[in-house]
Amino acid sequence: MTPLPRRAPAATALLTGIALLAVVLPPATAGAAPAVTDAPAASAVQPRAGALPVRLSPAEQVKLLADATAARAGTATALGLGAKEQLVPRSVLKDADGSLHTRYERTYEGLPVLGGDLVVHTAPSGRMRGVNKATEARIAVPDTSPARTAASARAFSLGAAKSAGTKGAALGQAPRKVVWAAAGGRPVLAWETVIKGTQSDGMPSELHVVTDATTGVELHRREAVVNAAGTSADTREAGSVRQRAEAKPAEAKGAEAKGAKRADALGTGRTRYSGDVQLGTSRYGSLYNMTDSARGGHRTYDLLNDTSCCGPSGRLVTGTDNVWGDGTSANRQTDAADAAYGAQVTWDYFKDVHQRYGVRNDGDGASSKVHYMRQVRGASWQDSCFCVVYGDAGTTPYTSIDQAAHSLTTGLIESTTKFGYYGESNGIGEATKDILAAGVEFHADNPRDPGDYLTGENVDIGGLNARHRQMDRPSKNIRGTDYWHPRIDSSQHGTYMAGPATHWFYLLSEGDGAKTVNGVAYDSPTHDGLPVTPIGRAAAERIWYRALTVYMTSTTDYAGARAATLAATADLYGASSQTHHRVADAWGAVNVGTRPGGSPRPVGPTFENTTNYPIPAGPAVAESPITVTGVPGKASNILVVDVNLAGPALLMELVAPDGTTYPLVTRWTIEGGPTSGSTGVDASSETANGTWKLRVHGREGEPWYSIDSWKLNFH
Repeated sequence: MTPLPRRAPAATALLTGIALLAVVLPPATAGAAPAVTDAPAASAVQPRAGALPVRLSPAEQVKLLADATAARAGTATALGLGAKEQLVPRSVLKDADGSLHTRYERTYEGLPVLGGDLVVHTAPSGRMRGVNKATEARIAVPDTSPARTAASARAFSLGAAKSAGTKGAALGQAPRKVVWAAAGGRPVLAWETVIKGTQSDGMPSELHVVTDATTGVELHRREAVVNAAGTSADTREAGSVRQRAEAKPAEAKGAEAKGAKRADALGTGRTRYSGDVQLGTSRYGSLYNMTDSARGGHRTYDLLNDTSCCGPSGRLVTGTDNVWGDGTSANRQTDAADAAYGAQVTWDYFKDVHQRYGVRNDGDGASSKVHYMRQVRGASWQDSCFCVVYGDAGTTPYTSIDQAAHSLTTGLIESTTKFGYYGESNGIGEATKDILAAGVEFHADNPRDPGDYLTGENVDIGGLNARHRQMDRPSKNIRGTDYWHPRIDSSQHGTYMAGPATHWFYLLSEGDGAKTVNGVAYDSPTHDGLPVTPIGRAAAERIWYRALTVYMTSTTDYAGARAATLAATADLYGASSQTHHRVADAWGAVNVGTRPGGSPRPVGPTFENTTNYPIPAGPAVAESPITVTGVPGKASNILVVDVNLAGPALLMELVAPDGTTYPLVTRWTIEGGPTSGSTGVDASSETANGTWKLRVHGREGEPWYSIDSWKLNFH
């Protein structure tokens, strides 16, 4: 079940499944169930029952993890791992037919291997059916004694955080030695350092910086706390299922001291976005609080606009009448009711649709914390508190169903793939949040907020309420790209890279062209103008979830996502089914591989301007022209623009020969230094030949940057 090479062009991903590596597990993991055929049933309208997930109780999950731990040495031998490597089981999923899918982290001489995760698949008999690895590289480094000291890694990381705009940057986690294997090349000894502070938007910062322990060169960085429109999530140590034991609120303790007992209750939430809804709550004596015992003890806190955010601060939301809020944010309980409802319907979705016992599948309901700093807009998942934190800035809070589900899905990602946010995995992770958030919204079936293929349409962004993300056409509102292109990961922009996957999901669910779903009008194109026959949203959700939890790893790119979904489809519906054909067809429609029986899209010419153009101080602009000749007809719907600036990314536009402007994604800057990146533009309405311009808007008082070079690539 070996994945494609990480940087293999997605256009070559013609897999119809993933090959299975047949080996035998050590006896300790063998079960008593009879062997079953590895091949899924032939074409079927309904999913094969044996491939559907089984809901595991926390105790069952712990037992399976214990079994995997006991057998890990034999599993490592069966996989051909080196003597210095060790497997650390992190989670286990079980199918209805008894098949197991065990996700492992790896260590090398006791050091964590970043990008070394893998998933082992076993039949009910205990026979190993296959393995998915984040890297095929042999894990080994010449020496585990670093040439660069921990102090140098700490100093470099602090400087990187400050240059990235982190306020109050301070050491959050001392440098730890790791083996860096996430980049697809030769593994190297490295330091991973975590710097804490405050981001420019007011959210807490947990910046992870990975540096080469031999050269000191930065290998990777990521911000662990990212807003609802962002891309990242914190990474925890691998290990067994954790059961939280939060202290009971003071109000509850007082009631218990008087002999009162806790009782489950059903309250009424008068929410802003979802109308009047029923909420799971608890009661101690005459006092109610927002603890939903039916859903893993999920608790909703009011942070009282405190800046400490995620520690013991905040107050469990309590009341005397079990009615929460009044439908407006003037009442502090309204936002709490929305957040609690969002967590409730997310729990129900994973339980009812995917047989998942909480986002981490361990029975823990996590928590929601509203009314963070007044300067902070949005919502963020923070794994350090296993919670979603909602800020108080702006005129509308980010407590709508899809925003709550989007943030909580980060918790699911952290317990499954732990996408490394390296290269295209960044976009696959962001797409997962949008896809499953849509699933939650449709499943909730709330008449005030009916399901749609939009993300964030109800929340205020900059007062415009016009920059929500759309799955039918991700390029709309300057949020994404509709189709995959070879340098998509150089944009360093998670929502941009998510576009092809969310577009695939929409096409697979609803098909191409104009249509209206739940009162929302959509009009989805394909890169080749050919139609896509849909399979329905329920099947598309089931396929993505299985691909995510069973086959994807921390380094999955678009080629790997295509292969993973085809493998999941083969399991559920058969490798020769129409469903399998349509999954591949939808990927071809977004330029990830080809349509079944099709040929790769031809690559057109490239034009470049290498003349240096100084960028004046704002509001003036610099324009660099490129004259295109010899390209017949219209421009491409994947016109890739490569940009190199001597300085940080600024506001940029592509100007077509007729004067039409196309805003370019601009999250390319690193440390305020030179900028390089690529973005794809749908310019298919433009005549290709003529003079195109890259227009860069200067910053006020900063006239010393320049356009070094740029290219137009007609893909």
